[in-house]
Parts: sequence; C-alpha cells; structure tokens
Amino acid sequence: MATYHSGEIAVQERAGLAREAGYALGGIGATVPPVAREFLAEQPLIVLGGSDRAGRIWATQLTGPPGFIRVPDPRTVTIDALPLPEDPLADILATGSRPRIGMIAIEPATRRRMRVNGRAHREGDALHVDLDQVIANCPKYLQKRHYVETRPGDDTTVARTAVEGTELTPAQQRTVRAADTFFVATASDQGDADASHRGGNPGFVQVLSPTLLRWPDYTGNAMFLTLGNLLLNASAGLLVPDWETGTTLHLSGTAHTVWDPEEIARVPGAQRLVEFTVEAVREITGASPLRWSSPAYSRFNPPAG
Repeated sequence: MATYHSGEIAVQERAGLAREAGYALGGIGATVPPVAREFLAEQPLIVLGGSDRAGRIWATQLTGPPGFIRVPDPRTVTIDALPLPEDPLADILATGSRPRIGMIAIEPATRRRMRVNGRAHREGDALHVDLDQVIANCPKYLQKRHYVETRPGDDTTVARTAVEGTELTPAQQRTVRAADTFFVATASDQGDADASHRGGNPGFVQVLSPTLLRWPDYTGNAMFLTLGNLLLNASAGLLVPDWETGTTLHLSGTAHTVWDPEEIARVPGAQRLVEFTVEAVREITGASPLRWSSPAYSRFNPPAG
C-alpha cells in the first residue's frame, strides 16, 4: 500500500492540505497499468533524476524513437538508451550498480505526464528499472509542443560540447529567465529519487544572482513529493532544456521552501516559494536530437511576477 514519508506528511500538514493528500494517495501505485504502458511506448523523451558518485543530485534526459521506452512487465521499465558520455549521470548509470532513480515522461502535445521511480541497472545499451512507485500526474502548467526528430546532417544538428562551472554565466542566466519549463530531481533522506516537472510563463523562474534561483510553487496535487524530499534532504538537481536547439542546462545544488507570507504575496499564483543555490553547472550543446515547436502556454499559468 502506498504511503507518504515523514517529510511529505510534514509539508502537507503545514500547507493545510493533509486531507487532499490522503485522497491523492490513490494516484500512487507500484505497477504500470496498460494505458500507461501505451503512453510510455509513444514517447521520444524521458527525464531522469539521481545522484552521481560524489552524492550530487542531477536531472537529465534520454531520447529515442517512439518505442525506446518499454514495459516488459508491470513492475519493470526498459529504456533502450544510455546517457551521453558528457552527461553528469553517465558514470553512475553505465556501471553494474543499482542506483535509485526517479523518472518523468511527458507528452507536451497532449500535456500528459507520469512519474516512475525505482532502481536502475544497465544491460548492454539499455537501462532496466525495477519499479517502486508509479505516479499519475495532472497536466497543469505544462506547455503544449510538438516534436520533430532530426538526424546527423540536418541543418539543425548542433555539434556536441560540454562546459562546466560553479555559477551561471550571463548567457545561462538569460536561458533560465526565458524558460517556461524545467525539471527538478530530489531524493528522500533514504535516497529514494524522484523527478518532477515545473512550468509557467517565461520569467516564472527568477535569477536572484549567478548562484541563486527562486520559483513559485503553484497549486498542485497536494502530494508534495518534491518539497517533502527537500525537507529531509536539501540536495536537488535541475534540467533546463532548450526546446529549439537541443542544448541541456544541468544544475546541481541545494534547495529549500520559503513560507514567508509577505514574500509569497509578491509572486502571482504562488502558494510557496522555492530557493535553489547553484553549486555545479554543466551545459551540453547538441544533447538532444529532438526539436520542438513554439509553445502554447498552459491556461493554468499565473502571470510571471
């Protein structure tokens, strides 16, 4: 039977949404239902979250033609792809270890998404994930996009390079300010990983300094899986995708929830705020072969502050 851990319960109670969280608990299972299996098989993209060998949490993505994500049985997901060599999680996922990872698959064209968490191990050129959690998600704050797969030699193909740092460059700050979507990876104090989506109108993520970001926590499903993890384990990783070029911006650091009513009141639609301190940056150009259309913004997006 699905349960919440102590961090999730504490945040639910502080937010005054414990009853709603109890109802939402029915959306957490341990197996993939047939309709979700079909959904996963149609996706060209899945986002992963986990820890590297140094214990830093990162979020990243894997891509492939529809069908590269398979569900051989209701408790297993197989992904016919591995992280790029430059990827911050490449080392840990390329070994024979069984790291805990969180995953979220999204379909921007229909605004559908689902999360699956478990333990991964590599077999050949594929990742096999033994599932602990399968979580249904609502479509709020997800921008509608359609994808086009490019191939080597196409005019839109970008050479792959990777740069690292400990703070955001001016260009990376502009990327974050312009973002309407990012993904956040967290883990409980027991190491159970999770990956989630955050979306809003461009500008919803504030860059307070080269090492400090802040974004609003909007009304959601009342589970507080991300904020509950952060209460117990402040480590977090962000993935900011460039939908037009295939560049990925990976950030690792720590985060905490801001409950100050005066601060929250300054940000339209915010129920809480989250502040993220950047400790490590990795930007990979040409990371994804996918290109996406311009977004149709979700009608649920509050105006950016």
